[in-house]
Amino acid sequence: MTQARDFWSRRKAAVQAETEAEALAAKEQIITTRQAELEEKSDAEILSEFDLPDPDTLQAGDDVSGFMAKAVPDRLRRRALRRLWRLNPVLANVDGLVDYGEDYTDAACVLENLQTAYQVGKGMLAHVEALAAEAEEQECDPETDTLDVIEAREEPAKAEEPAPEPMIVANVEEPEELEVPPAPRRMKFEFEG
Repeated sequence: MTQARDFWSRRKAAVQAETEAEALAAKEQIITTRQAELEEKSDAEILSEFDLPDPDTLQAGDDVSGFMAKAVPDRLRRRALRRLWRLNPVLANVDGLVDYGEDYTDAACVLENLQTAYQVGKGMLAHVEALAAEAEEQECDPETDTLDVIEAREEPAKAEEPAPEPMIVANVEEPEELEVPPAPRRMKFEFEG
């Protein structure tokens, strides 16, 4: 069984966790201030500061690991990755089997004033009920129906159904009891010594 930690070991762990949290917060603060400074600079200034090539001039086989540093702004990192993806034939040639490769949020593909009868949680229930009500109204409209049509609806014509053919049932003999093999037994081992 594990013993409960005493007060001093818990206190020591809490102090250590506080110092780690403070160090992490300070590091994040430095990174955010650095990012804010870099946002004000142009891309050319940032590239010369970090001694990086222009992402648009990268060639096949060039190293892009310099763009992956945390200090490099995201916009430059994305430009370098886009160039890498265009140059690498494995990444550039999508085979078309990507399930979620299309951008379904594209506003150009959305139809204006699109309306649907689908309701979340209810499906198309109201639409189906409305269609059924219209069918009933058309079926029982007293102004357009004549007396013959109404009587024909009330007494549906009974079509003569053909008599079912008799089924032939074969007599199957019950099989005799089959011999059941004996249940497997466990092996017993004896060791000398």
